[in-house]
Amino acid sequence: MIQIHANCVAIDGRGVLIRGPSGAGKSDLTLRLIDQGAALVADDYCEVSTGDDAATATPPHRIAGLLEVRGIGIVAVPHLARCQLALVVDLIPHDGIPRIPERTMTSIAGIELPWIAVDPTAVSACERVRAALRYGRIGADRVLSEARRA
Repeated sequence: MIQIHANCVAIDGRGVLIRGPSGAGKSDLTLRLIDQGAALVADDYCEVSTGDDAATATPPHRIAGLLEVRGIGIVAVPHLARCQLALVVDLIPHDGIPRIPERTMTSIAGIELPWIAVDPTAVSACERVRAALRYGRIGADRVLSEARRA
């Protein structure tokens, strides 16, 4: 098991690991996703274990069910004890996100997972996370290849 500085929510039972430096907006995006029906798994740190070609996130015991809400403090939130990861989200400012990224996967504890970059301040940040889970990703190489054939 490894400990990762990240938040985790479950959307329709599918785990989303949200990474970024302190102050990047992990807890804020987590709060907005929870407000739209996601379930908290962990805030600030996740414990990730692997097995059967899957990565599972759990909250550290001492912070399970707690969420930091800037300007309010630490609040108790219903949470899940674990979920299988389905997506990794890195929080990046808008100008650092390419329109069609070449990278579509990342490795967590040796498991390859779909990856996206999201600007947490974007009005559509939650919808982008949900779209990545719902529709998946088509890598830039496939888009360019299909465009050349057309």
